[in-house]
Amino acid sequence: METTMRNLKKIILAATLVIASTAMAFPTKPITIIVPYAAGGSTDALARILAASMAHSLGQPVIVDSAGGAGGTIGTGKVVRAPNDGYTVLLHNMGIATAPALYSKLPFDVNKDLEPIALVGDVPMILVRNKSFAPTTVTELIKYMKSKPGEVKFSHAGIGATSHLCAMLFNQTASTTVTMVPYRGTGPALQDLIAGNVDLICDQPIATGSYIKSGMLKAYAMATKERISTMPEVPTFNESGLPGFELAVWHGVYAPKGTPPAVVERLNKAIRDAFNDPNLIKRFTEMGIVIPQGDRLKPEALRQHTAAEIKRWDPVIKAAGAKAE
Repeated sequence: METTMRNLKKIILAATLVIASTAMAFPTKPITIIVPYAAGGSTDALARILAASMAHSLGQPVIVDSAGGAGGTIGTGKVVRAPNDGYTVLLHNMGIATAPALYSKLPFDVNKDLEPIALVGDVPMILVRNKSFAPTTVTELIKYMKSKPGEVKFSHAGIGATSHLCAMLFNQTASTTVTMVPYRGTGPALQDLIAGNVDLICDQPIATGSYIKSGMLKAYAMATKERISTMPEVPTFNESGLPGFELAVWHGVYAPKGTPPAVVERLNKAIRDAFNDPNLIKRFTEMGIVIPQGDRLKPEALRQHTAAEIKRWDPVIKAAGAKAE
């Protein structure tokens, strides 16, 4: 018995040393960040800026792989099934916290199958219309929507996407009825909006800002307490006749469950290093992305935030009757 225990301790020690040495050497090859949405969208844009800065800290290329579909669940599933060695990670937005309420059968458990690494940015939402759509103010829009229930086409990037969540929350807050038009990502939704095939989208300035500045799309209002410095001409909903409508999209990076703590810490450090990169700071500021500070950058902060957001969005989704197959 004593010999068996000694052998078991040796095996455990050897395994610990292997894990430790692997973590110390990490990374020795490129890292892939999977974004569970179509290329060209807001989360994808954020990920590519972050990846470029993380690569400097890690000394290895950081590749962004856009794996859209099913409201982010396909890409998330790829990460859950990936080896837990830190070379495949997930950059998701708050849609990860709404999936449990939207999908009756998820192929993963958000709280149990992912290892939080860090929060990486909060982005306000902005309501946008195609330039030919008649109502020009929020007050006019709500009046128009109530006079024509179901006629207004509200596009979004797929069931559970942030633009879908914003549309649901807007509908509930304004007590209106619209026709939801889902797409496979923000990029396709914006192209149809520009073409005039749909009327509205509520998304992030990362995706919509350049179209607004060029005049291809028109902005209604920003879902923030105060106007943002990069788009000072856009009023808030509080100023526009819909007080209390505020929504910022948070983003987080996760690894497969069981990723060694030292590897999680190294990835967390690469993110913290990236947030000291003047180029990233400049680009995030231009896009209205707020960088988390202090304790909010710790893995545990993302763990707690994810759990709290799951509880927050559950009643909103149920009240809207939203469900994904």
